[in-house]
Amino acid sequence: MSVVIIGGNECMERRYMDICKQYGCKARVYCKLCSDMGKRIGNPDLLILFTHTVSHKMVKNALSNIPEETTVVRSHTSSAASLQNILSANVG
Repeated sequence: MSVVIIGGNECMERRYMDICKQYGCKARVYCKLCSDMGKRIGNPDLLILFTHTVSHKMVKNALSNIPEETTVVRSHTSSAASLQNILSANVG
């Protein structure tokens, strides 16, 4: 399963990827707005938006470039526990 995480803390990027790996997911993390983000997101199975630490522009850009079959989960907190709860509910 492929997971894209938008937002979160930069210092937690590696931790987010490790947590996703524990659930058997391949993850990409974008904490900052980068050029061609819409193209880089691709076709993930799960898109996680950490809404407290992300700009409206990033959310709009991410949501406008994903296919309809992608599951979108919004979370106000960007903690490791929050990510684990999201993955356990959506991955299994």
